[in-house]
Amino acid sequence: MNLGELAYPDVPEGAVHLLPLGATEPHGPHAPLSTDTLISVGICERAAERLAGEIAVVVLPAMPYGVTRYGSAFPGTVSIAEETLRSLVIEIAGSVGTLVLVNSHFEPDQVETLRSTGLPLLDLTRRRNAERLTEEFRSGSCHAGRYETSLVLADRPELVHADRMTALEERHVDMPAAIRSGQTDFLAMGMDEAYCGAPAESSAEEGRATYETLTDMLVELIREVAA
Repeated sequence: MNLGELAYPDVPEGAVHLLPLGATEPHGPHAPLSTDTLISVGICERAAERLAGEIAVVVLPAMPYGVTRYGSAFPGTVSIAEETLRSLVIEIAGSVGTLVLVNSHFEPDQVETLRSTGLPLLDLTRRRNAERLTEEFRSGSCHAGRYETSLVLADRPELVHADRMTALEERHVDMPAAIRSGQTDFLAMGMDEAYCGAPAESSAEEGRATYETLTDMLVELIREVAA
């Protein structure tokens, strides 16, 4: 299922390849810098497992770097340029054949760059997909909040600082509106701890339920691509 763990004779021919895309950026004082990447990997692995015996699906090693400028004021942020991201994705597609992009990092320049490749993309910022997700996600105030933190708790709870998480007050920031108004970093948006939403309300149970919905969406996309 995971390409990097296979020996070359075991790589299936004609498989649909999934590329998990994320970022290395701050997700509050409580969640790991790799939050977006971990979420993408979790979606891909669940979809591959669900489709076992129906469609050959291989999960590629994740891309942990993205276009990540909003968190530049915080330690640990690593960003690449749009042209770098686009070139990497296009060249990977040229190596593996059928490729589906799975992105959980929603900085607009990241999303637009991935759309520009013309490759199949699980784009959670599209309204039809966002409407299937949690109320916090739909509100646009979900960076390192209840939505993302719950997903990390479902798979990698040891990476979440629970004592910090439970001490964080709910903070509503309409990120899409802030972006439209020209604000281009977390500090300008009022996110002085690099989070918004309600991380203290996070739970592994909610994360597992959200993963089910995310997996449904990816499985639907893979079936369309395979057809």
